[in-house]
Amino acid sequence: MTIKWVKVDSLVMRGEPFCYNTRLTVRQLLELRRNGNGVAQLLREQPELRPVGIAHAYRYASEHRELYAGFFDRAGSLLGPGFTDDEAAILPEEMRIPGIVIAAPKSTGRTRA
Repeated sequence: MTIKWVKVDSLVMRGEPFCYNTRLTVRQLLELRRNGNGVAQLLREQPELRPVGIAHAYRYASEHRELYAGFFDRAGSLLGPGFTDDEAAILPEEMRIPGIVIAAPKSTGRTRA
């Protein structure tokens, strides 16, 4: 059986896209991320979540930016901490999307000559 990690059902969560087997919407996960909650903290506080489910929620948001525009910075990355490289190592390769699933690289403020 293939799991659909993000579901949309008009009878569940008022039609808001939500994470499989949880009562958390994609929007709630994005709010937690924007407020500084990393993946480890999310998993600790929401034990029903799975890393791959979180990654799918982030990817869903990137594919539906019109619904989640306030959660992206000017460069197109999701705000807040994403997966670290170590956390992302367990994800399928196609889910390791820089700036969306994996934390965007920090700018050093330097320019190249």
